[in-house]
Amino acid sequence: MSYVLGIDGGGSKTTCILMNCSRQLIGRGEAGASNYQSIGIEAAKKSIETAIKESLIASNMIQNIETQNTQVKAICLGLAGVGRPKDIEVVKNIIQDLRDNGSLPITWNLQPHNIIICHDALIALVGGIGHNVGIVVAAGTGSIIFGRNSQGKTKRVGGWGHILGDEGSAYKIAIAGMQAALKSYDGREINSCLLADFQQHLELANIEDLVDVIYRRGWDVKKIAALAPIVDRAAAKGDQVANKIIDDAVEELFKATSTVIEAIFQPGEALEVVTTGSVWGSSGIREKFVNAMVEIFPGVEVILPRFEPAYGACLQALGSLI
Repeated sequence: MSYVLGIDGGGSKTTCILMNCSRQLIGRGEAGASNYQSIGIEAAKKSIETAIKESLIASNMIQNIETQNTQVKAICLGLAGVGRPKDIEVVKNIIQDLRDNGSLPITWNLQPHNIIICHDALIALVGGIGHNVGIVVAAGTGSIIFGRNSQGKTKRVGGWGHILGDEGSAYKIAIAGMQAALKSYDGREINSCLLADFQQHLELANIEDLVDVIYRRGWDVKKIAALAPIVDRAAAKGDQVANKIIDDAVEELFKATSTVIEAIFQPGEALEVVTTGSVWGSSGIREKFVNAMVEIFPGVEVILPRFEPAYGACLQALGSLI
């Protein structure tokens, strides 16, 4: 029996799906982060190895199938931050090490074209839609919009990180919310419940203590991004300032998606746009985004993800066997 592996690796966790050639999900495993740029090559390799092993355990292959019959014919790794030739070479070496050290109870039967290493936006698109034509609008801690047309042409907008980009992301929403709260405190902004909401949520004696929380405690991007729901809840209560922040986020995501549509799709072409990431759990963002899209692009259907990114990685791996 032949199988493929699909791996979704990021800065917090790694997911591996084992699939047979009939698109049946056989096993699924998870491990820690696999972004080698932040945790190092050896730690990334260990996470990938553990995720693969966990998918085998979930499928009972380790206990029930002889090693020589557990044949992996293709693998796709969709990894955050992988785009440069140097990054791809590092990941190829990781896979080669896993093949050589014999730590996994499988037989590797890989040709060079059956080893696919790509950025995570591609597998989010393929997993979210179920095939590789359309657009993914990923808005979580960060943001990136990525599309592929039926001719194979791709277009990426955003994904430049929290300092240079990530418009419409949870991080940018949270930052805008805290800035608005401080402006309200200064008297530079109209009164907003964000002032009291951030102070209460963070259990601050005074909003001025926000400086200590953000700067001196060394909050990272993900921890700051987790504050975005405060802005969303304020907007739902009717706060004018919070609603402006939400509207600005929608506008940024709409502009980025429009750019992809106009760059690689035909006018009026029917296509699916899949939304992924924590921002879309907002009470108002997704509805506003959908309304804006269908008004300007009537051929667009905005959908929720059909499958997870690791599933999309499996589909990419299967495609290499054709």
